[in-house]
Amino acid sequence: MDDSDESREPCCCLVDGMGPRVGGEELARSLGRSRPDARGAVECRGRGAGDEWRRYTDDLVLGHEKGREWPMISLGINYSQMHDSSACIVRDGELLFAVAEERLSRIKHDAGFPALAIQACLKHAGIQADQVDHVCMGWPAPRAIFLHDLKCYAAGKHRASCLNLLNTTRYFLSMWHQHGGASRFTYHFGSTKARFRFEDHHHAHALSAYAYSGFEDAAIVVTDGRGAWEATSIWYGYDGRIDHILTIPWPNSLGLFYAEFTYYLGFQKHSDEWKVMGLAPYGQPGVNLRPFIVPDDAPYWVNAPGLLGRNADDVSAIETELGPKRVPETEIDNRYKDIAFAVQEACERAMMTVVRMAVEKTRCRNLCMAGGVALNSKANGKILTSGHVDRLFVQPAAADDGVALGAALAPYLDAGGRLPVKPMRHAYLGPEWGDAEIESVLRTYKLRYTLLNDPAKVTAELLVAGKIIGWFQGRMEFGPRALGSRSILADPRDPEMNAKVNNAVKFREWWRPFAPSMLAEVAGEYLASAPDSPFMILALPVRPEKHGVIPAVTHVDGTARPQTVEQQVNPLYWRLIKEFGNRSGVPVVMNTSFNLRGEPIVNSPTDAVRTFFSSGMDALVIGPFLVEK
Repeated sequence: MDDSDESREPCCCLVDGMGPRVGGEELARSLGRSRPDARGAVECRGRGAGDEWRRYTDDLVLGHEKGREWPMISLGINYSQMHDSSACIVRDGELLFAVAEERLSRIKHDAGFPALAIQACLKHAGIQADQVDHVCMGWPAPRAIFLHDLKCYAAGKHRASCLNLLNTTRYFLSMWHQHGGASRFTYHFGSTKARFRFEDHHHAHALSAYAYSGFEDAAIVVTDGRGAWEATSIWYGYDGRIDHILTIPWPNSLGLFYAEFTYYLGFQKHSDEWKVMGLAPYGQPGVNLRPFIVPDDAPYWVNAPGLLGRNADDVSAIETELGPKRVPETEIDNRYKDIAFAVQEACERAMMTVVRMAVEKTRCRNLCMAGGVALNSKANGKILTSGHVDRLFVQPAAADDGVALGAALAPYLDAGGRLPVKPMRHAYLGPEWGDAEIESVLRTYKLRYTLLNDPAKVTAELLVAGKIIGWFQGRMEFGPRALGSRSILADPRDPEMNAKVNNAVKFREWWRPFAPSMLAEVAGEYLASAPDSPFMILALPVRPEKHGVIPAVTHVDGTARPQTVEQQVNPLYWRLIKEFGNRSGVPVVMNTSFNLRGEPIVNSPTDAVRTFFSSGMDALVIGPFLVEK
């Protein structure tokens, strides 16, 4: 295949998906700023981190514009029948609640209409559906996806096989029949005064990144598998508004590239990309992927016609270049490790190319990121330490579940309005269970339990003794990471603990790393660079002298994916780590999500008890109660 520039069509364009867009010069004039340079770039200035407006409380409240009220209730919904359905609710500028449907239905990556999630949102807010003002879908009306797919077939960018055409048509008819999900909403919740809105997918992603960053000005990069027509997009956020800069249309997609190679390596696409990222450091350079991706062009180029085969499982083009695909659950030889290395390296380089483009076009060194590809913690860590950006915010539910957060904020832009902007300091946005409810479950299952006066202290003592602990406390996290509410905890000093948890508890692959939760105050002692990292979404180098101190959470490449824990944000979890440090000399714990392989993270006390007794955990600290085997 000729991968010269002449053989490729232009890969980016301005896309008018939400009304008129303005170019760099018009944008500069509208902001009252200096004339842009030849690249259309606009000078961007951000406020200091110590400004009054950046303060936060335990509840996530999005800042109000002075003198203005936001008398509205909006529901944000992600529903596309693809994956990760979710819902959130925002009232008067305050994000009250958010949850993925999978946590309630117990179906991993549940793609169904999120009726349970919506009901949980309404229950938490104490309202009925007819009290909602806006129901905001994080996808445009179904016709947009269908028309773009037809254009791709006609242009030869997607193979027009009978099966592909059939699946595209069936998907369109299904979503069209449901009016993009609106009819499903009224079926479950009855008629409502609410206005139904259908937001462009990447617009909703961009809103979710910028509005929760706390940055006054920011370059915004959205990179995922696909939106209706988008693969990657760049935006500029300023003064509570965002403007579209450019879009790289689907199927020229980094998410598509990574997903197809995930499947080729024997894993499940749109689910197991983490496994490829974890496997990559065991490989060596040398695999040529240029027939499939050119990551260093501005913008990158992905050979979508070669990756999109006759059907969703067709990876024959990759097999022609690299040999047979790996059979799932079989041993992974060096060839597959090397391919994983090459896939991750290409993704990192392509993401860096997009970030450089975003910074150059906006002349802003504050960066916000969202979209499923933005969950690539290895790439995120390299972007932060690259010198191209000063500050980085990655929305913790960066994949499609988090698009609900942005969709719910879209009404604030109506009639020239501004987004409420406030830094997100935690992701504890899900359901919570009271002590009486937890105790009722323990009694129902006739379990022996102990009421603890100090759960943090007792848990620290158990961890020092080498026990593996299920930790169930407070409101559940929103997003894919367990951040000290629904976690499995262990001692990071034990070099065998990684294998113990993988083999006896998680039942997952040996190469997948575990993450450390550490006191924010000591992060600089353990990490070569110690940025604020509350969401476990950056992979950073561990200081060489600490590799042997926390071996269970240091990956083979010398990196870790830390969560920095602040006392003000999660006092109980902070104190547990502090108590563990007082006893061990290491204020770091090993933290992984409270679930078994192939299952969602636990939500309820019943989920926690079942998972506890289905695994090799030694003890369960659930609310103020201790259950031991």
